[in-house]
Amino acid sequence: MERSGTVVKKSAYGFNPFEAKTPCYIVDEDLLEKNLEVLASVRERAGCKILLALKCFAMFSTFPQLAAKLDGVCASSPHEARLGREEFGKEVHSFAAGYSESDIADLCETSDHIVFNSFAQLERFRPLIHEYCSSEDRRIDLAVRINPEHSEGAVPIYDPCSPGSRLGIRRAHFDADNLDGIIGLHWHNLCEQDADCLERTIAAVEAGFADVLPRMQYVNFGGGHHITREGYDVDLLVDLIVRFKEKWGVEVYLEPGEAVALNSGFLVASVLDVIEADMPIVIMDSAVPCHMPDVIEMPYRPNIVGSGKAGEKAWTCRIGGPSCLAGDVAGEYSFDQPLKTGDRIVFTDMAIYSMVKTNTFNGIQLPSLCLFNSADGKVRVVREFGYEDFRNRLS
Repeated sequence: MERSGTVVKKSAYGFNPFEAKTPCYIVDEDLLEKNLEVLASVRERAGCKILLALKCFAMFSTFPQLAAKLDGVCASSPHEARLGREEFGKEVHSFAAGYSESDIADLCETSDHIVFNSFAQLERFRPLIHEYCSSEDRRIDLAVRINPEHSEGAVPIYDPCSPGSRLGIRRAHFDADNLDGIIGLHWHNLCEQDADCLERTIAAVEAGFADVLPRMQYVNFGGGHHITREGYDVDLLVDLIVRFKEKWGVEVYLEPGEAVALNSGFLVASVLDVIEADMPIVIMDSAVPCHMPDVIEMPYRPNIVGSGKAGEKAWTCRIGGPSCLAGDVAGEYSFDQPLKTGDRIVFTDMAIYSMVKTNTFNGIQLPSLCLFNSADGKVRVVREFGYEDFRNRLS
């Protein structure tokens, strides 16, 4: 499938791709700010709170910019929670399908909200959290994740409400008499979807949990809201949040990841070689399974600036990376002119689910992390990686 919202107009690509050593991620701070302005408008109009989903985008050098418009972060692990606490400096909400005792100990140091995936885990760890919060200067709010049992057509691997899902408590297993200290409900069932999908999900939640909602202080609508994508129905989103707040007397949170950094990042690679096979094959210095694993996992064909689909332009090729994996292929593309060794390839929409998923399979070099701002027109290298980063993950 094509990942929606990936096409960036060439006018938005203002940096010099030869300015940084490849492979590298470049995040455009101006494009990031455009997304933040949309989110800030939703936040103001709807009177809701918006969190950054660190599982999608965690480039902490951008956190000062993000923190100016967002309310905090949501974390999926003790490490993400610590990053949010130390680098973002605002609310930290943590959820995982299961916690260990050491996880809870760590999260008590970093989290403002801990969300449980089962009443068994809640019962096990509620005393530990209460003990930790015995002093008046430390408070941790507790919530539970529900499963609305309402799918919106997502790919099954990305559908938290698919049959057999381990995520969220179904109504049949929800213990409404065991909500001592629980002030929030959380759900998540969307993936790159519009507000009409949220509208149907809200109806499902209201039908299943109408007796529970009035007992809550807040409800978290989760992520997957493609708020900053062109054509997204922002007015409907705002209306849904306002109506829900008024109907149930609760505060509402959203926790988008993609919407925060959508279309704001690029992956720049260099052409290493062009070989002849069944068609021209371009070998680049970026490995798909290492630097953009969602291309294989989702799967989808990433957009390349200046390219077309196979056969659309004069010269068609297949583009792949240097690893030993036969499937290390980004896809088939066409260009006005044949690519040659030394050319730069610029992939778009590479801020989200990219640097958070990178790996060093085959010892492939991790891309450097860069920022671009049109004010000075320069690409600034924030961090580079080397052999030690590969070696230190092993023993």
